Amino acid sequence: MTDDCWNRIGVGGDRTCPQLITFIHCRNCPVYSDAGRSLLEQELPAGYLEEWTNLLRSSQGVTNAVTAAGTVSVGIFRLSGEWLALPAQLFKEVTQISVIHTVPHRSNNILIGLVNIRGEIQLCISLKALLGLEAADASRQNISPVVYERMVVVEREGSRWVFEVDEIYGIHRILPEQIRNVPATVSKVPETYTKGIISWQGQSVCYLDDDLLFYMLNKKIV
Repeated sequence: MTDDCWNRIGVGGDRTCPQLITFIHCRNCPVYSDAGRSLLEQELPAGYLEEWTNLLRSSQGVTNAVTAAGTVSVGIFRLSGEWLALPAQLFKEVTQISVIHTVPHRSNNILIGLVNIRGEIQLCISLKALLGLEAADASRQNISPVVYERMVVVEREGSRWVFEVDEIYGIHRILPEQIRNVPATVSKVPETYTKGIISWQGQSVCYLDDDLLFYMLNKKIV
């Protein structure tokens, strides 16, 4: 068994090791390095390689099955009384509501202002205003009494935006054939902003056209 002298007389112990005068810290000492090397070079436990080989093989099989099925991943969230979805790869972060600072002579009903996300200043917009959504109509949607508002960060081709949502579900997988055409009576979202309708937990979710959405944001704000 390797002598863990660094925990007794080294920086993790009483610091009486005379080698500390030369090496300052145990991580610079050959004894510490040799101990680490011996751990890496020790014999593998019985069955270790077979276990990980089987695990990786099964994970690869799941990945191939999902790819072969051609599923689409979407992020589902709620604005007012509407459940909406965007491609999952656009979502970079979901965070707590932060203070929004208005921009003099620039803020309007779509560009609300600036918000600090993990030390980075981002443009915050109102997706409700862009889509023309009104206040929630509780009679049209089964909205949970426990609602956690969040801020969502989305990005596409270097264009990044932050917007508030009234509720967020998370990621959901669908098949392309499950995306239906948009009946005029189902959603209050303008038809031009939608790719189709997704059925999810008894709800009709409006699948937004991210191409048009980002185009309009850049056109109206940047």
